[in-house]
Amino acid sequence: MRWKPTLAQLGVDLEALDWQRSGTGSGSFEIAFIPSAERDLARADDRSEVEWILLRVSGDPDRRVLIYDRIEWESFLHGVKHGEFDDGA
Repeated sequence: MRWKPTLAQLGVDLEALDWQRSGTGSGSFEIAFIPSAERDLARADDRSEVEWILLRVSGDPDRRVLIYDRIEWESFLHGVKHGEFDDGA
């Protein structure tokens, strides 16, 4: 498993990020992109370029934020484009 930072290690101000929303109401997904060029997050043994994607749900009382790396995000988008999450209806 690859190393993944915590929100504290990212050191970003969540309220200052450019969040993109899936809708307008509570329960909408919000995503923000963190390019590695803006942060020195690479571990000594992993110097690859990494882009972090943050995901949260609007209205979540616990204010949870999930962190994905570029590979995880691209895999998710590939699945969406190829119908992996369709319910078959």
